[in-house]
Amino acid sequence: MFVKNKEHNMKDQTEITPMLEKLGKQAKTAAAEMALMSTEKKNKILIKMASVLRENIDAILTSNSRDINIANEKGAPTAFIDRLTLTKSRIEDMAQGLESLSMLDDPVGEVIHGWKGNQEIEISKVRVPIGVIGIIYEARPNVTADAAGICFKTGNAVILRGSGEAKESNLAIVTALIKAVSEEGGPAHAIQLLEDTSREAARELMRMDKYLDLLIPRGGAELIKTVVKEATIPVIETGVGNCHIYVDASTDIKMALEILLNAKTQRPGVCNAAESLLVHKYIIKEFLPLASKALKDHGVELRACPESLIHLDVAKPATEEDFATEFLDLVISVKIVDSLESAIEHINKYGSKHSETIITNDYTSAQRFTKEIDAAAVYVNASTRFTDGGMFGFGAEIGISTQKLHARGPMGLAEMTSYKYIIHGEGQVR
Repeated sequence: MFVKNKEHNMKDQTEITPMLEKLGKQAKTAAAEMALMSTEKKNKILIKMASVLRENIDAILTSNSRDINIANEKGAPTAFIDRLTLTKSRIEDMAQGLESLSMLDDPVGEVIHGWKGNQEIEISKVRVPIGVIGIIYEARPNVTADAAGICFKTGNAVILRGSGEAKESNLAIVTALIKAVSEEGGPAHAIQLLEDTSREAARELMRMDKYLDLLIPRGGAELIKTVVKEATIPVIETGVGNCHIYVDASTDIKMALEILLNAKTQRPGVCNAAESLLVHKYIIKEFLPLASKALKDHGVELRACPESLIHLDVAKPATEEDFATEFLDLVISVKIVDSLESAIEHINKYGSKHSETIITNDYTSAQRFTKEIDAAAVYVNASTRFTDGGMFGFGAEIGISTQKLHARGPMGLAEMTSYKYIIHGEGQVR
């Protein structure tokens, strides 16, 4: 979402357009150089990025504290502050993510498939960089390093547009990354930050099809909806996570409670946190009181359907909107279902095609759930919190795609490449 701030006042278009034209031209030039850069040099620069982040940890934390102070003054919710906050540990995670990328195989130049076509022409399908990628994201400064690192490893130039609420943090991080690139002789404009966080500048960026090859929004439903509507550039939709935990009739109660608490409370302000609990009617009396107490002990507010309200000590009646909401907070909707079929129907109706989990001891139920649920990640007896590039072994991630074309689920290196066909002949003509 766009949180109101002073910079969301109307901007003079005569100032915005030249600025973005400059960023676009610089990115195009850098992308041409990046496409030819060796894997060894890219890896060396990624390691340098990690080193410079660590060297500038105090400056980054100071900048982040300014952003946090402003957010607190505006009364931002706790989950928002959590997403905005950087710590030494989180900056170290960013640095380690960059180092992890340096150790992963470079997808650029990979021959995906090779074969002989008509008249014995030799055809190869080869991975190549996409070109210039624009990323519009909200108050998650860790995304700055993750996105920049993945784009760099895959030979792409990137224009980053973070939110005004994280402006100081993003600028400090990008300054460190650019310093590392320059010191190692990389293209100076491979990583650029759009410092103007006004809506007008964001909308202009969405229409820069002359320079950008791909646009990725990462944030809440309002942001993604706006980008999809306004952009004239191909868009990969990411991020909105109305994720469900379904506790089946045959289940391990202890395991179900542990998974539920992890998925809901471990970090509630992220897209792979659980937002809804579905419970089969056969285990209401056995499971629901325990789940209710455990969730309340962790400060979670329950919004429940009429049937489940009967079995809960403290809960609010759920509205239709609650079942469709990504709360990003210590709030969860609760619903009793009559069957596995009802659970699947509910999830496919209200879910955002992100991550869904069934907790069950029944193999047939598990198989049916994985086949019939329409989501990027479908789990059996595990927390939705694993939907993450690092957890999947991709290193850092650039986002989690909830669409089906080109990329789906956590997007790592391979998803930030395209491909081209290279054909060799010996004089063949058609």
